[in-house]
Amino acid sequence: MSNRRRIYFTSEQKSAIWDRWQRGESMSSIGRSFDRDSSSIYPLLSRTGGIRPPNRKRSNLALTLVEREEISRGIVAERSIRSMASLLGRSPSTVSREVCRNGGYDQYRAAVADEQAWVRARRPKRCKLAAHAWLRRAVARQLRLNWSPEQIAGWLKRTHPEDEAYQVSHETIYRSLFVQARGVLKKELVQHLRSKRTIRRSKHATQKGNDHGQIKNMISIRERPASVEDRAVPGHWEGDLISGSKNSYIATLVERHTRYVMLVKVDNKETLTVVSALTKHAKKLPTELYKSLTWDRGKELAAHRQFTLATDIDVYFCDPQSPWQRGSNENTNGLLRQYFPKGTDLSVHSQAHLNKVARQLNERPRKTLEFATPAEKFNKCVALTG
Repeated sequence: MSNRRRIYFTSEQKSAIWDRWQRGESMSSIGRSFDRDSSSIYPLLSRTGGIRPPNRKRSNLALTLVEREEISRGIVAERSIRSMASLLGRSPSTVSREVCRNGGYDQYRAAVADEQAWVRARRPKRCKLAAHAWLRRAVARQLRLNWSPEQIAGWLKRTHPEDEAYQVSHETIYRSLFVQARGVLKKELVQHLRSKRTIRRSKHATQKGNDHGQIKNMISIRERPASVEDRAVPGHWEGDLISGSKNSYIATLVERHTRYVMLVKVDNKETLTVVSALTKHAKKLPTELYKSLTWDRGKELAAHRQFTLATDIDVYFCDPQSPWQRGSNENTNGLLRQYFPKGTDLSVHSQAHLNKVARQLNERPRKTLEFATPAEKFNKCVALTG
């Protein structure tokens, strides 16, 4: 058994830990830099839900130590409250309260009074959600619908553009979820976030890419027309498979212009199975709204030429290890993990259930659409083609 002495982090070390965490380093990596296990890093980060606490600073309106020393000298010189206040340029009531709350004329000491003021100032401030019951209930309700804090904030601003009392920032929602000391939003609501983490992770944290191999006669994304790139024209899709246990898969499709999502049940990832399912699904849409498909380099679309011949839809393939070239689809796959966690059997879900999940995603407001929903945007495109 180890007799290693318990080590407490200094203020400088705590600051360095938060710097590394905000840069996206893992707890294991941070721990190694201090010759500690990750288990020693977690308590520090989890105390505020992975959100760096703000540095404390004195209010510009508060009395300074220099002013308190001037008050102390004034007391020794037996000056009146009003004369001391006049010298400091402060209200007499400010000086009077300062002296009374710190021992009066007989016991006032500037250094002690300054220290006690710093301690008293450390009191919790009520956040906006704590003070507004309607807003708190609205946020909780949309979280249960699996909306992200950013979507909720955007929706509130769009719904109540003239009334800030009915608006809240996504950062406040996150802090109310992860900093449980606030006691505003119930802890179980964290389970409705895209990630089920109990602490907030840095946006700079990276994820590994994956290259699935080579495909014959594939057309590079670099040959894709410029009109597809700028998302100005509807009908261009991004696709991929998400995987589950027991070799189960779901095909995911996202329209680039509207971010509209479609999910397709596939029995396995054999290329003929996937192409057949995608072909059948593609024929449900007007040809004007399905002109191209951009896929990663997975071999499940090795029979892409067969798909193009059956649908007249061009297929383009991303560069190796470049998931960002299908950014909308990658983002959607992350959202879908709320509904289809990694390691679960995806074959148990019917096409009807997949349609229900897709509909819920399509009815969420999106920041990139100025908080309109993909369904709204896509339905407008359908109407124009009708």
